[in-house]
Amino acid sequence: ALGRAEYSGAPFFVAVRGLLFLTGILRRSRGQTYGPMIHWGKLAAYIPKRYMPRKGEDAVAELKEKKLFLLDMDGTIYLDNDLFPGTIPFLSWVREMGGTYLFLTNNSSRSAQAYVEKLGRLGIQAAKEDFLTSVDALIADLQAGPRRKLCYAFGTESFRSQLREAGIPVTDRLEEDIDCLLIGFDTELTFQKLEDACILLNRGVDFIATNPDWVCPTWYGSVPDCGSVCEMLYRATKRRPRVIGKPQRAMVDLALRRTGLPPEAALVVGDRLYTDIACGVNAGVDAAFVLSGEGTLSDLETSDVQPTWVFDDIAALHRALREEENHGQHH
Repeated sequence: ALGRAEYSGAPFFVAVRGLLFLTGILRRSRGQTYGPMIHWGKLAAYIPKRYMPRKGEDAVAELKEKKLFLLDMDGTIYLDNDLFPGTIPFLSWVREMGGTYLFLTNNSSRSAQAYVEKLGRLGIQAAKEDFLTSVDALIADLQAGPRRKLCYAFGTESFRSQLREAGIPVTDRLEEDIDCLLIGFDTELTFQKLEDACILLNRGVDFIATNPDWVCPTWYGSVPDCGSVCEMLYRATKRRPRVIGKPQRAMVDLALRRTGLPPEAALVVGDRLYTDIACGVNAGVDAAFVLSGEGTLSDLETSDVQPTWVFDDIAALHRALREEENHGQHH
């Protein structure tokens, strides 16, 4: 019998859905690529451990091995400018237990310093070294590849400044030497940028995007993110970008190199299956899907990307970690 499984400590029936998972299930294939606007490759999925029947040791016991928590931000630790109640207790617990956390974000509209200031306003003390953004991944990719003559930076002034500081030649005007279009989440979007992008894409320049997110969550709902603008450009030019940030593995690889920890010690935590969780799958690390942002339980039924664990929010993840800590202390 399949029995019962749980997510975030609340009962969750699995008998019916378990049949759907088991009949067509494939083991996870590490290094695959998932996400919109990029090649999907051969699809594979696996049963989330939190959905598996509990036999012997609790499946959540594997959480005790995690020492590096790679945290998405908007929708995971806060929503817009409202910090989730469980965030500070979770972060404090990680440090108390000798662990490490890094904030990973696809949002390219702000610099790491801007995030330091934002988290400071929300009551979280952080340093620039605590962040990895899709711009960091983009810069690493550009520096590792052939030198560009000139890149059109379709994004915010902060986006352009970060690229310039890293030695990437950028402009926000049409010029003959442009050989690459770089696009990020642009909160300063204008029609002129859209027109310039169409001209460049029709000219045949390379096309690279920081992230494929369709929307950015806000207190009033959502606004179009980089993925939505890229889709608009595709409708006009039939050109799709190469994506650098989540769901690609680059940001996790950068985090592992920065901390010196192995993949088995890491846990990606995020609210989107197609970016956060797919990033973990592509990098070969476990992933926790939280239901406090864009993603919902119903997404699991249609997604080819599946998490290792599912929790209501960061507080529920914290409770599970404390549960395992207390369990270990009594044995």
